[in-house]
Amino acid sequence: MMKIDVLNIKSLITIAILNGVIIMNATADNSLKPGDLAPDFEAKDQNGKEWKLSAFKGNKNVLLYFYPKDNTPGCTKEACSFRDNMGIFKSADVEVVGVSMDTMESHKRFISQHKLNFTLLADPEVKIVDKYGARMPGKKMARRVSFLIDKEQKIVHIIDNPDSQVHIDEMKRALKELKSSKSCY
Repeated sequence: MMKIDVLNIKSLITIAILNGVIIMNATADNSLKPGDLAPDFEAKDQNGKEWKLSAFKGNKNVLLYFYPKDNTPGCTKEACSFRDNMGIFKSADVEVVGVSMDTMESHKRFISQHKLNFTLLADPEVKIVDKYGARMPGKKMARRVSFLIDKEQKIVHIIDNPDSQVHIDEMKRALKELKSSKSCY
């Protein structure tokens, strides 16, 4: 009887591990990596104005960051950190753009309440979030993921971490590398 239980447990563990590997491989095959071209997209900003990534090609670098929800503690902290460090982004010729599944009206309130100095794009249909593989598993919400995209629309750095402070700290380091790169100027 004891051998059967051990065999069953081993079988279950093996199945769980194989399922995990299959899920991880499926995710890895579909994820963007540094060096990939950033998928182009169009969306409406907080004012209903059309915004298109390719409009920045050859002109500006773009920090495209995805976040779960307007006016939540971590998302507010992250947005305010980007706002407070805008001088660093401008000196690296970087346009900061946030994306969540919130509405334009929610974004407008979020910007006004926290005096944000950058664009927020509404993605209630989850098109951009899914295009960038930034959906939180099992939820209709984006993960906290940031993409630094150079002037040729190549992804040069990705931060995928739930801690908002990691995004600003790591992005500052990535910007130093971007500024020193000859391909960006």
